[in-house]
Amino acid sequence: MPIRVPDELPAVSCLRNENVFVMTSSRASIQDIRPLKVLLLNLMPKKIETENQFLRLLSNSPLQIDIQLLRIDSRVPKNTPVEHLDTFYCCDFAQIKEQNFDGLIVTGAPLGLVEFEDVAYWEEIKEIITWAKEHVTSTLFICWAAQAGLNILYDLPKYTLKQKISGVYRHTTCDPFALLTRGFDETFFAPHSRYAGFPVEFIQQNTDLEILATSEQAGAYLFASKDKRVVFATGHPEYDPNTLADEYHRDVKAGLAPQLPENYFPDNNPNKKPLVSWRSHGHLLFANWLNYYVYQITPFDLAQMNPTLD
Repeated sequence: MPIRVPDELPAVSCLRNENVFVMTSSRASIQDIRPLKVLLLNLMPKKIETENQFLRLLSNSPLQIDIQLLRIDSRVPKNTPVEHLDTFYCCDFAQIKEQNFDGLIVTGAPLGLVEFEDVAYWEEIKEIITWAKEHVTSTLFICWAAQAGLNILYDLPKYTLKQKISGVYRHTTCDPFALLTRGFDETFFAPHSRYAGFPVEFIQQNTDLEILATSEQAGAYLFASKDKRVVFATGHPEYDPNTLADEYHRDVKAGLAPQLPENYFPDNNPNKKPLVSWRSHGHLLFANWLNYYVYQITPFDLAQMNPTLD
């Protein structure tokens, strides 16, 4: 089954060109089925690019998914047309805070070197993550959002590295029967681009989260609560083939002298086209999350999630 999105969202034509089954809202309205309601809190600067990446992964499921896009940064955007935000995004959390959702995805953000209290929308982030405990069946935190979620939900301090983790790293699954990594190979690859550190011991000693996949170089990659209500992915399984390359060349142009992403460019030559080694596991991760962590445990009537709702 397809993802359900507004008819004019740019992702519709982009994904259809890739033979991804996308259903517009007008067509979905005639189907007698309750789609999963998934809220996508998009914190990335290039909103349209990020929409395409996540919608591509969410489409790999037999479930119909109704996507609600949310933006909480009120500053004038530099990388996304205001008209796009006004048309497709809820830009006021108050408008939807009385609703319940089957799933919430909080994307990464280029805030690795910014202290939490200095983030322009930190209070909004705290409100939404706290709200999700009562209004969302399962929340998936990506990259920077994982560190924000650990701070808000587990009171863990910011764990900043001296050197950025950037590249594509080999990972190992920890439990061959874990639902979130069902179908994964024992070893697999995933991209990372972050200044945050997630040592395995740090997560084990300070939380009750189950660690599901790790990397010798990148630390803990996937960990989740036993009740499936929160999932943390410290890398970027949604990244396109050229996303790390674009980040690298952007930083070179800005004179930041970035390190070359590890295990990414063929022969470590930034002029060569990267080869994707993480696509299959990225799709499988999102399919497993939607099935086992959302669909299998969410109530058919979302109002039952919070008895105070009508």
